Amino acid sequence: MVDPIELSITIDRPREEVFEYLADIANHPEFTDHYLKEWRLTREDSYGRGAGARFRTDAPLRRFSWGDMSFSEVERPRRIVGVGRGGKFNRIKTFAEWTLEPASGGGTRVEFVFETEPALPTDRLMEAFGYRGWVRRKARKALQRLRGILEDNEGRGTRATVAGI
Repeated sequence: MVDPIELSITIDRPREEVFEYLADIANHPEFTDHYLKEWRLTREDSYGRGAGARFRTDAPLRRFSWGDMSFSEVERPRRIVGVGRGGKFNRIKTFAEWTLEPASGGGTRVEFVFETEPALPTDRLMEAFGYRGWVRRKARKALQRLRGILEDNEGRGTRATVAGI
């Protein structure tokens, strides 16, 4: 396992509202479409445990860019865990976690953790070759976009759909 990427941001909205937005995986392209493209839901119900999506990572030097994520744990209003796979033959396990805690003034502190478990030495080499820094930068921007969407309704991308419908 590679050291996790850990980021946090404070959003000036109630925790329940932030949770409801994040618990619907169809909303995630709205704030991640600058690096995760072509989102497709894996089922019609995009909310809660079991909701999932497939997407393409727009990273430099990534030949096998498709990945997926499904919500494995959804603990209202505090925590959402997404697990998935990506890379060549989907052999790289991924783990994403959003933890929401109350912040002063009625806001919400969102902590985001992203981890990968490369299967082969070549996968670990690609991770070390700048991919982690790239993911950190893109995820930081995603959290800033999330704040803009929830606080000001600005910077929205397109919601995910089932097979583009």
